[in-house]
Amino acid sequence: MNDTDSHSHPGPNIVARSKHNISRANISENAIKVLYRLNKAGYQAFLVGGGVRDLLLDIHPKDFDVATDARPEQIRALFRNCRLIGRRFRLAHVRFGREIIEVVTFRAAANEDHKHREHAESGRILRDNVYGTIEEDVWRRDFTINALYYNIADFTVWDYTGGMDDVSKRTLRLIGNPETRYREDPVRMLRAARFSAKLNFDLATETAEPIRRLGKLLRDVPPARLFDETLKLFQSGHALRSLEMLLAYDLFKYLFPHMGELLASENGSDVLEFLQAGMRNTDRRIEQDLPVTPMFLYAVLLWHPIRQRAARIYKEFDVSEMEALLDACDEVVSEQQTHISYPRRFSVPMKDMLVMQRRFENHRGIRALRLLEHKRFRAAYDFLLLRARCGEVEQNLADWWADVQTLSAEEQRKAFGIRHRHQRSSSARSSARAAR
Repeated sequence: MNDTDSHSHPGPNIVARSKHNISRANISENAIKVLYRLNKAGYQAFLVGGGVRDLLLDIHPKDFDVATDARPEQIRALFRNCRLIGRRFRLAHVRFGREIIEVVTFRAAANEDHKHREHAESGRILRDNVYGTIEEDVWRRDFTINALYYNIADFTVWDYTGGMDDVSKRTLRLIGNPETRYREDPVRMLRAARFSAKLNFDLATETAEPIRRLGKLLRDVPPARLFDETLKLFQSGHALRSLEMLLAYDLFKYLFPHMGELLASENGSDVLEFLQAGMRNTDRRIEQDLPVTPMFLYAVLLWHPIRQRAARIYKEFDVSEMEALLDACDEVVSEQQTHISYPRRFSVPMKDMLVMQRRFENHRGIRALRLLEHKRFRAAYDFLLLRARCGEVEQNLADWWADVQTLSAEEQRKAFGIRHRHQRSSSARSSARAAR
């Protein structure tokens, strides 16, 4: 029995409704429906995790998760709009149109000798379908601020781990022995960086201490899971701060080894400046409620390794600069897949966008004009602006492409040095007469 077993801990500090600021008015109506139906059926029903934390911080939660003593099959029996998912741990999704309320059954204590729990040699949990009580479940959660339970029965908050105090002190503290918890699930190190960045919380000393030593455990995490975590780190409005945290705790290199090597090189400061500018751009777009895409994010994260590889290919093989860039895109993306999976629906358009950076250098002729009609033009142009901002290309090149977009169709043809059709026909007729 390890240090997160409930038997070695006291019961909850129950915070009365009058002592906290959570109001049902700020909770999703659908989450309230789920909570009340479970409660009416005789089950315990709590809002739990980030939803409770954010409500306490006066942040509107994006998701509302429910914890209960009802088993997944019992939950499904209560809700016709319910689907059971998950292999590592079985849980229920109750769908209301576009909103999904996740309902999870309390988990049992984290001992290893159970037929429904499986660990890797490193300590990472592979399978975990063991149900328990709230007293056990709380010690399985990651951070104290995510282990707060809002009880729909009487609107109290149950706090077993000192999470209320950590919320007030803006401290992120891992529950249990940090090294053990990180070994159980190395992604917790990324979550520590993400929550610290998102909430502007400080990591507790004991929570931060093992991270640099254990970062290598991220190599054992499935690439698909790391792709999801990367999007949460960099596409939630706190990309720049997340980058700073990953670099501070030496985790970035395990996610993007190519870029990690370049950051450690003599040109590392230029690479870092580009990364920071890209993250600021992403944060700004999210703040302005503009769309962001993994295509652009990964272009920022892989552009310098691709450029470096393209230069080497061009130097060593008898190919054009464009062919070298195409080959470099394929090679670097393929190698990156072994660390973080990158679906083709994002990698293919990213390749188009990066190849267009070369095509921007030429703005004469019909082929250059057609760039304006390319479906990736806007993203590629935004990437060109980012490169110009960092001094990678001349600002007047970016300005030219900015100006040409404002011109009429006729003026654009002139700007690209394309003569009118009737002028070409007249010229052709003159040439024909001369030939006769």
